[in-house]
Amino acid sequence: MITLTQKEREALLVLFKDFTSYYNANSISKVLNISRIGSMKILKRLLNENLLIDKKIGKSTIYKLNLDDDYARELIAFLLADEANNFKRWKEEFRELFKKDRIILIYGSVIKNYSKANDIDIMIIIEKAEYKNISRLIEKKQRILPKKIHSIEITPQDILQNIKQREKSVIDIVKNAIVLYGQVKYVEIIKNVTSI
Repeated sequence: MITLTQKEREALLVLFKDFTSYYNANSISKVLNISRIGSMKILKRLLNENLLIDKKIGKSTIYKLNLDDDYARELIAFLLADEANNFKRWKEEFRELFKKDRIILIYGSVIKNYSKANDIDIMIIIEKAEYKNISRLIEKKQRILPKKIHSIEITPQDILQNIKQREKSVIDIVKNAIVLYGQVKYVEIIKNVTSI
């Protein structure tokens, strides 16, 4: 297992979450708030570790995650799980919604500042047969939480279709959400819509 710096971890998560954008050394340096030379070093190292693929477009080289590589997918799932550990309150709060093959994402103002948030936005990626069960669990949870839960239930097929059609609201959720549960399956879904 390779050891990653904080900025390398951030770069990988940016490339994973914002897969609809094309990043080169200059653009990712702005997102990471580092120098262009620093971002070039990071991208070159990650490329050498087979975590990224690159493509020349004109004079620029763009980078995407190499999600065809098993290790890269496992690493991204680990980084997403590690990121979710910063949101332990929400992991605990929505633990009972999680079962094998379910993916739970939290997004919106609640992850930035709970006290100023109007509601709790979550997306649950599940099979249609589970919608009723999830609705009951959310109703039960709603009785004890002081803020309204706004939940979106969506199937893996529907989220893929929305992403492929570049549905802005879904892309924004994917780009900004914290994946509380189901990171491995989530990476597998996103793998199907990322390419150079």
